[in-house]
Amino acid sequence: MRKTVCLIGRPNTGKSTLFNRLINEKKSIIDDAPGVTRDRIYGIVNYGNKSFQLIDTGGIDLAKEDFNHNIKMQAELAIDESDVIVFVIDGKTDLTSNDLLISENLKRTKKKVIVAVNKLDETHQNNLMYNFYELGFDTYLPISAEHNKGINALLAEITKEFPDYTTEEEDATLKFSIIGRPNVGKSSLINALLNEDRAIVSNIAGTTRDAIDTKFTYEKKDYIVIDTAGMRKKGRIYENIEKYSLIRSMKAIDRSDVCVLVINAEEGIIEHDKHIASYALDAGKAMVIVVNKWDVVENKDEEMKKWIANIRANFQFIPYVNIVFLSAKTKSRIHTLMPEIIRAYESATKEIKTSVLNDIIREAVAMHEPPSYKGKRLKIYFVNQCDTRPPKFEFQVNNKGLLHFSYERYLENQIRNNIDLTGTPIILKFTNKGDKE
Repeated sequence: MRKTVCLIGRPNTGKSTLFNRLINEKKSIIDDAPGVTRDRIYGIVNYGNKSFQLIDTGGIDLAKEDFNHNIKMQAELAIDESDVIVFVIDGKTDLTSNDLLISENLKRTKKKVIVAVNKLDETHQNNLMYNFYELGFDTYLPISAEHNKGINALLAEITKEFPDYTTEEEDATLKFSIIGRPNVGKSSLINALLNEDRAIVSNIAGTTRDAIDTKFTYEKKDYIVIDTAGMRKKGRIYENIEKYSLIRSMKAIDRSDVCVLVINAEEGIIEHDKHIASYALDAGKAMVIVVNKWDVVENKDEEMKKWIANIRANFQFIPYVNIVFLSAKTKSRIHTLMPEIIRAYESATKEIKTSVLNDIIREAVAMHEPPSYKGKRLKIYFVNQCDTRPPKFEFQVNNKGLLHFSYERYLENQIRNNIDLTGTPIILKFTNKGDKE
């Protein structure tokens, strides 16, 4: 499972700039995809063989409370969620009382804290870093998020003790999580699923704080459902803030093979639903969309058509994900969910013969050859599958710089038209023939 890193600091220290800089270090599988919201407070950062979740606490709307309340909430989030805390300081200003207040709160966490002294744009300014040693931490790094200076050193320090990230699971049992914003019926859906099968094996203490993993049997096979509904701590000041519920979902998503995104039929689709879906996509997870509380909907056939059109319009970045309409409360259509979860998992783990892939691509090129650019045309020599969860395909080409994004989309569509990959994202990687990794 990926480790989690929080950016903490008072306003105007450059947290958002640093967040964007770190996120841009990765190549997202949904770059330029339509419908993906960009005002994120979270993301996945890949650095070498390491990968971690990044949270920008400064991007959270903490209601306009007094500043001390704000700091306490940031520190509390850091205590609960992060493995490493990056404390961002403005290197061009003197220490403030707010900086000192934050440092006192962070020291109580007993977590690794890296002080990133930001806005040191020129090398000769690095000595300004020493002005902040009185904060009392062990690690200080001079950076300029705006000018991309010191970022590699910061990433190396963040990930120094992180294990290499791998998608391989020790347990082959299919794990799926029920995700979504508060009050969409996640708990009810889990209860309906478990009651439907009447074969709960055991409750397993989750590796994510406050998550409960429940193992159950469906058609003589074991499955594990990760319950995120109970993950919010009672009495915590951020209990009902939707963006915190998103952060709470992140770890469950990361541990899942399939994510079941629940939408409330009574309330419709909001941006928060798209945020959660886009994180699951960033994490490369197979998905199923559930429209819950379908029992309250009248004119079901007509409304289902409208809902499908609405979901496709709002979730254009995951057109391959199937939609299930059900009622957890009445258990109406509950039997339709598990087959879709299994189908999405089978798609994500599918291994396709190289000969089949090359036949598909040869036919695709024959039907519609790549567009030319300044008299030059992309040539595809060979394609093979190099990974699963999600399936990843590597294309050997003459010059990947000649690839147009529309043609890449065309190739993906041709693969999907010939092979059932319902529910899973796929990655297309293009390498110049003869290049070494």
